[in-house]
Amino acid sequence: MEKENLTWEEVSTEHIVQDEWIDFRKSAYRSPDGRIFQPYYSFTRRNYVVIVASDEEGQFLCVRQFRHGIREVTTEFPAGAIEQKDGEDPAEAALRAAKRELREETGYESDHWRPLLTIPANATISDNYAWLFAAENCRKTSVQELDEMERINVLKHSAEEIDAMLAGGTFPQAVHALAWLLSKQQA
Repeated sequence: MEKENLTWEEVSTEHIVQDEWIDFRKSAYRSPDGRIFQPYYSFTRRNYVVIVASDEEGQFLCVRQFRHGIREVTTEFPAGAIEQKDGEDPAEAALRAAKRELREETGYESDHWRPLLTIPANATISDNYAWLFAAENCRKTSVQELDEMERINVLKHSAEEIDAMLAGGTFPQAVHALAWLLSKQQA
């Protein structure tokens, strides 16, 4: 069977918004048959981590915060941006970020970390990746250390409560739902 060429070539790009948070682009692409199609919109953001964290009693640490995209307060897992240093191994940077975000957002720490998956956050429109982790036997070690733009409440939920929220549509972050399902499958 002959292999198909499905790769499109980017032939032009206009940066519509480019700052420290996002690079939002409008591009034109040449399809494998040579025709040019436009516009295609895409963006670059930082890679990020999502942490399915359980405490010493088996309760799961969740955060509630306002999400501007859907204009709602959501329940989800602790998460945040990866700040990778030049030359640093991406997996090490991701684990360092996961530990930092768990501590900053919840005041909890863990000595038991397990990588779940690294996956494109939204391959259709974005080029960033989500690094998913499980952290077990978390213990409270400090107060929250939130950034000036963060307003986060910490809640504990049982596995059954998280399953019910997912089934009811009240745990709306798709990558967080994936992290939950993988953490249960790989337990």
